[in-house]
Amino acid sequence: MDLQQGGTERPLPQLEWRPMTPDDIDGVVTVARLSFPDHFEARACFAERQALAPEGCFVLSDEAGTVMGYLMAYPWRRNSAPPLDSLIGAVPTDADVVYLHDLAVHPDTRGGGYTRLIVERLAEQAKAAGWPEIALVAVNEATAFWQRNGFVVQTPPGMAEKLASYGDDARYMIRAL
Repeated sequence: MDLQQGGTERPLPQLEWRPMTPDDIDGVVTVARLSFPDHFEARACFAERQALAPEGCFVLSDEAGTVMGYLMAYPWRRNSAPPLDSLIGAVPTDADVVYLHDLAVHPDTRGGGYTRLIVERLAEQAKAAGWPEIALVAVNEATAFWQRNGFVVQTPPGMAEKLASYGDDARYMIRAL
């Protein structure tokens, strides 16, 4: 049970992480716009990444299929980050890390413990597939959250310029597997 303002209890919906499908993209876009209003990305970006690396894309949904969160990850190059709101064309053939592009949950589900579950699932999956690390760019003052999930801030040469479009608080982070 969760407490609403005024102290009344309300049941939280039963939510589970499952593989993302193309039919989930509109729900993903809705959650992304609520979670990252200053980092807009077009629907085409989400659809492309899900098509290129479906094994790294998950949604948090209820029994009716309503998307209440998502995670998108795909192979990428270490010490690099794709520009925001851009199509990547293909997974790089010289990829050497899993890049966690986005993790977001709908405001109504925050604090439910859902994010740690999917981060650990991704880490286990990536390690089993032979990837040595997961990389990401922390935004919206989320560095401490990612540190609690095993990520460490990295400052490779030239990264500050690459992160400029992500905002002043953007930090490149890596988790060894």
